Amino acid sequence: MTAARAAVQTADPLEVAGVVTGVACVWLAARNSIWNFPIGILNGGIYLVVFKQARLYSDAGLQLAFVALLVYGWVKWLRKPARADASTAPALPITHTPRRVAAWLTAAGLLYALGAGFLFSRHTNAALPYWDSTTTAISLAAQTLLSRRNIENWLLWVAVDVAYVGMYWHRELYLTSALYAVFLVLAAYGYWQWRRELKAQEALVAPVLADAK
Repeated sequence: MTAARAAVQTADPLEVAGVVTGVACVWLAARNSIWNFPIGILNGGIYLVVFKQARLYSDAGLQLAFVALLVYGWVKWLRKPARADASTAPALPITHTPRRVAAWLTAAGLLYALGAGFLFSRHTNAALPYWDSTTTAISLAAQTLLSRRNIENWLLWVAVDVAYVGMYWHRELYLTSALYAVFLVLAAYGYWQWRRELKAQEALVAPVLADAK
């Protein structure tokens, strides 16, 4: 604990900025706010530098992918549905992940985790190459589902945040490790909050479907 306390006291201001914007981003996402996207883009730029300095190259590259997915999600959440009830419906409703999407994300994740882990272990001085690449793959899948507003994104975030807490502590990024402990709590809250909203959506749509029959 002494080492952790000393690290916090001498923390890199850039890492502190990453912690603050990271908490804001996940909190806004859990609250179903579209403002999570611009804050997330800023957070990605900050952590690109932080992770590069810590030699977590896969996580550094992940930030670029995150920024691309955040832009995609921002546009997708803004798009209005072409439905009769579009005036009252959210721009993009919360849904469950289709099986085909889950299948291709699983396949792509496995391919990335093994391929990137091998390349980083053979050709760079990366720390924890396979662990880093696996958490990156899961994070990309989770962010993709978040951008699609699929509720299962929060289950992936819960799982990967547990792994991140240990990995960043191991790399002496104590503030970031603590940040991911907060993310873990927020991901659990996000799942609970989205489940409530999904049930509310289903209750709103049920009478419309009944009338259509």
